[in-house]
Amino acid sequence: MPKSSAQSHLDPRLPMVVDTTKLPRQPGATRALKRVIPAPEDLGLELIKVPEGSDVELDLVLTSVSEGVYVSGRVRGSLTGECGRCLNEISESFDVPIAELFAYADSTTEETTDEDEVGRMQGDLIDLEPAVRDAVVLALPTTPLCRPDCPGLCPECGVHFDDLPADHSHEEVDPRWAALRNLTETEE
Repeated sequence: MPKSSAQSHLDPRLPMVVDTTKLPRQPGATRALKRVIPAPEDLGLELIKVPEGSDVELDLVLTSVSEGVYVSGRVRGSLTGECGRCLNEISESFDVPIAELFAYADSTTEETTDEDEVGRMQGDLIDLEPAVRDAVVLALPTTPLCRPDCPGLCPECGVHFDDLPADHSHEEVDPRWAALRNLTETEE
């Protein structure tokens, strides 16, 4: 029950808190929810993320089911980051699906599921942030690329392979064989 007491402080004025008062508690009843919200902080991974405060579009349908409210739809926005191979900047958009059940207080899901397995409603309020965060972050690549065939950087000199000639190489001579190399150079 500690989770419920933490949720009792939900503020309906927050952008990701939804008031379901106008959604009838009859299974099958639906309500569309379209909202543009500012992205919360730390929405992303180390190399790619949604810039804090940027617009995130929620295009959702709230459906009343016997155990609670089923939220489904799409989350859209923009991403910024850097390529995991060449460190070039990445700027692209995302469009991810979201589907989450938020159980009514005292529904049978409290007895049949773990506390963190299903979202819980606090009265008529739903906090969408955990579901949105999960949907977006799980869809992000752990190693984002500026393009699928990005060749990356030369591990020796650090120059982007696209900027180097095709025959670019670094000759490494084992110091134990260096004396033999000098012998072939003197004969020529």
